[in-house]
Amino acid sequence: MKVCILDGYVDEPSCLGVPPYIAPYPRYVYGMLKDLGVKAKYVTIDEFRGNPNIQQELESFDLVIVIAGIAVPGKYLGGVPLSLEELKSLPYRKVVVGPITLELEEKEKEMINAIDFPFERELFKFLCEFTGRKDRLDRLKEKGRNFVNRFAILGAEVVRQHSDFPYLICEIETYRGCYWRRCSFCIERIHGEPSMREPKAVLDEIQALYEQGVRYFRLGNQTDFFTYMADFSYDVPRPNPEFMKNFHREIWRRCPRIRTLHLDNVNPKTIAEHPEESKEIIKTIVTYQTPGNIGAMGLESADEKVVRMNSLCATPDEVLFAIELINRYGRSVGYSGLPYFLPGINFVIGLIGETKETFEKNYEFLENLLERNLLVRRINIRQVKVFRGTPMEKIGYKNVNKHKRFFRIFKENVRKNVDNVMLKRIVPVGRKLTDLRCEVRKGKITFARQLATYPLLVGVVGEFERNTFLDARVVDYGRRSITAVPILNPNTAKLYQLEAIPGIGKVTAGKIVANRPYRSLEDLSKVLGDNFDKVKDFFTI
Repeated sequence: MKVCILDGYVDEPSCLGVPPYIAPYPRYVYGMLKDLGVKAKYVTIDEFRGNPNIQQELESFDLVIVIAGIAVPGKYLGGVPLSLEELKSLPYRKVVVGPITLELEEKEKEMINAIDFPFERELFKFLCEFTGRKDRLDRLKEKGRNFVNRFAILGAEVVRQHSDFPYLICEIETYRGCYWRRCSFCIERIHGEPSMREPKAVLDEIQALYEQGVRYFRLGNQTDFFTYMADFSYDVPRPNPEFMKNFHREIWRRCPRIRTLHLDNVNPKTIAEHPEESKEIIKTIVTYQTPGNIGAMGLESADEKVVRMNSLCATPDEVLFAIELINRYGRSVGYSGLPYFLPGINFVIGLIGETKETFEKNYEFLENLLERNLLVRRINIRQVKVFRGTPMEKIGYKNVNKHKRFFRIFKENVRKNVDNVMLKRIVPVGRKLTDLRCEVRKGKITFARQLATYPLLVGVVGEFERNTFLDARVVDYGRRSITAVPILNPNTAKLYQLEAIPGIGKVTAGKIVANRPYRSLEDLSKVLGDNFDKVKDFFTI
């Protein structure tokens, strides 16, 4: 039997699968098929689009399992997600899974054989019947999210079929569900109450991926990392600092050469309600996870009225408290050139009760952060996406359409007056950023990122091949990105690279080139004179 997993990528409030990320879903599905005796082919949608041979090959397959769905749209450098129109045009015998099914009408679901999201149990049932392995249906007796544990480990080997391997960040699920489940716009309610995966199973999965060659991980597939294995007898779950410390220690004991260990979502309500426990977890994150880490937090709106009308989880004051606490312990700079752990905040535009004043309050909140010298590494501003079954369905895109002008002005002011200032504080001119992975080249600039959660986009001066890793120093700023010059060998550096270093103009750059070769930096200092001390950190021989 020939089965293909076509990864069209997902982006949900608690799960990211756009390269260089790989979501848990392809691994679970591959593991299901392997458990049923079928070894599947795995293809990303970008590979599929660019290779007519793959398109033709899939015509002979018995089944194509399509995984897709962008619930929180963003701008992506690593890949282009599968669109709804593309999905409908795929001619193969297929079954469709993922959050994209939330956008389909019932008739459309029947036409393309879509399984409702979340899909894991129904898909496994379908595959048991499709492969004639009904003897495996007893797997469905496993309760909660522990149902995926077997498949997560069996499916680890699929990462080696990804075109970006080994430069992949594996998204790791610790639990699904949300204890709040009231926010008017959020689809996380669809997963119900939190269902924890056994810590041993999560550790086994990380180890299985590590043994396949994975070195980059994000503990991201949950609504609030701080509440993994927390005490849910409280209205707001009480974090378990001792468990968290031991959990992280065991990750490193099993996988000692991890390059990136990051997280994603943090609920500011948890930190505000349980500051002492949260403080200890922040310390554990700073100690046992890697620098450049970001805890994405849902502010959504700084307007108290909007918070109430949309049943948002945290108030602006609670978010501010969480930002302060993370800054207290996480803002020191690590070996990557970035702070160890900083908060990120999300705004959602178009919510119930939003007015012109809402945008003013949102901007005032950010100005307050600058005045207090509080660092926020990522400010995400997006217009709400309305899904059936959520309270937002009643008003739809009314406020989005009504406030388009305010949205544009707000976003422009944030990018110009807040993001730019934050970048200059977080990565000042001359800061060395390590392990930048080159991805896309445009002219004499190569765009590179660290393999990290919400990585900073760096325009590196120079022409480098994809998957080249390099270190570079910051020289300039865009609105949400920076320009950097790689650490240069004065014997081989291009003239335009030398000119990009602050304090070196065309004349000095020409002088450096004219006096090659250099046997040591001391030779270079003789050419540069008094200017050498200012620029020496940009050079190596």
